[in-house]
Amino acid sequence: MTRGGPFEGRAVLTGAGKSQVGRKLGRTGLDLTVEACLRAIADAGLTPGDIDGVASYPGPGVPDKGFSGATTHELRGALGLRSRWYTSSTETAGQIGPAIEACMAVACGLADHVLVFRSVWESTAQASGGRASVLFSGGRVPGHLEYMGPFGALSAANWLAMPAQRYMHDHGLTREQLGAIAINARRNAGLNPDAIFRDPLTMEEYLGSRMISEPLCLFDCDIPCDGATAVIVSRREAAAGLPRHPLTVESVGTGMFERATWDQRVDVTTMAAHDAAATLWDRTELRPSDVGVAQLYDGFSFLTVIWLEALGFCDHGKAGSFVEGGERISLHGELPLNTSGGQLSGGRLHGMGFLHEACVQLWGEAGERQTPLHPDVAVVGVGGGPVAGAMLLSTR
Repeated sequence: MTRGGPFEGRAVLTGAGKSQVGRKLGRTGLDLTVEACLRAIADAGLTPGDIDGVASYPGPGVPDKGFSGATTHELRGALGLRSRWYTSSTETAGQIGPAIEACMAVACGLADHVLVFRSVWESTAQASGGRASVLFSGGRVPGHLEYMGPFGALSAANWLAMPAQRYMHDHGLTREQLGAIAINARRNAGLNPDAIFRDPLTMEEYLGSRMISEPLCLFDCDIPCDGATAVIVSRREAAAGLPRHPLTVESVGTGMFERATWDQRVDVTTMAAHDAAATLWDRTELRPSDVGVAQLYDGFSFLTVIWLEALGFCDHGKAGSFVEGGERISLHGELPLNTSGGQLSGGRLHGMGFLHEACVQLWGEAGERQTPLHPDVAVVGVGGGPVAGAMLLSTR
């Protein structure tokens, strides 16, 4: 551990942007990507000519339609960027991995301003055929599904339901406690004009919704959408004179101590989030008690449970009681959680949306959903099943 964290304060965030977000927008993934990226560049007070690095997830060759709106090279071509550094990889610390790699690039002097983006158009790609219509569109069933597919476990909802059941059995997590996460997300989404679902959600509606893969019901699952998010990662010296106060990247979590798997960890009630979180705190003097707002992956509500305990906001097995009733994680609570509505109600922007929201909250520009606690430290946790990554930001 070093006082200045892994980058010694050299990596900062200077801008953030988001495209239109919605269901079945009918726009191309590249169109959405360009919109988000131009907004992020302008937000930082830069021009495309100032951008000398590009990073994105997941890169080319993704089989599922809509899962990637544009590649790094497509974006470079569209904006005419001259890159001194670039990367595009699927093997990384969750969907936030490219942002972490961008921090390494600027800290090492490989670039001054790196444009990091993630775009999806899953809602349009699925059209009337639903999720099943875009699964494995490349033909061959990939990797672990050769073993799980014959048993009907084709979805991440199936894979995650198993450790969720075990966690409930071992630690007493209840469906009502899971529901508190979904209801909190919906309440925050009601204050976010870009959110997909904004109508209030009651516990009765949550418990009465159809089961997807027990114990996960409809409202435990995120919402496919079309949209893109982008941030600018800058070298601190290069950020001098820019209009926005830079956010310091205090630490990152990149650890992977066990197999990258949904169901083969030594303790199946833990996940890759635990490894990422451990390395996050190893690299900084900041502690969980310093965090003022948390943006934690909620592709399924149970993943948020995992992140809360992995990051040390509660002891292992105690996340249920931590979120019970929802007050502690509300905008006015001690740990405001997923303030944009997350992916459960805001839309499945797939990881980078959480980093965008963390920036907006720290800059105090979230409008009606701005937490009144005026946080100066935010944590972002992305992924959490077989792979995960985390980032700690501050206004210092």
